Amino acid sequence: MFKLKLPTDPRWANLAEKNISEVLTDHAFCELKAASTATSLISKFPDKTELVQAMVELVKEEIEHFHRVHELLLSRGYELGKERKDEYVNELTQFCIKSGYSREEYLINKLLLAALIEARSCERFKVLSEHFKNSDAVLSQFYHELMISEANHYTLFIGFARKYTQNIDVEKRWNEILEFEGQIIQNYGISELIHG
Repeated sequence: MFKLKLPTDPRWANLAEKNISEVLTDHAFCELKAASTATSLISKFPDKTELVQAMVELVKEEIEHFHRVHELLLSRGYELGKERKDEYVNELTQFCIKSGYSREEYLINKLLLAALIEARSCERFKVLSEHFKNSDAVLSQFYHELMISEANHYTLFIGFARKYTQNIDVEKRWNEILEFEGQIIQNYGISELIHG
């Protein structure tokens, strides 16, 4: 569905399991960043009414996800740790968002960047859901639910990129971003971070 070039090594879930408080803390901040992306799109493109309405709903959903992750942390005797740098997202952003872009280029690239982050998150949540199936039913179900949600967010963002393009070949740009992500993801999957 997502056409990701390199799947996550299932052994990544073993790293995650060994330090679930780190995973949940990182995940919580990922949800906040997703809400921030949606609010940024609202503030930069207030004239795109359909996008604004969709992003308002997305902000609510991402904050609810943050709340759920935080509750999971607390229920397991942990507290929310400090925010971690997301080098994966930083590398993708540097590739996707260039200074001097036109308003349309910025919008399309921002939407495709968001779509890719949601796609990779969905794929990682699937790995976690399957990994915890026999050892932690609560985490397995939780990550299964969020996997579905992330897939819907991917569809939302890529749909808007296709809707709002005028001068950009969205499919070509999407494939360029996928190729780049396929190269850099080889450097990740070695820590207990959602994209790490």
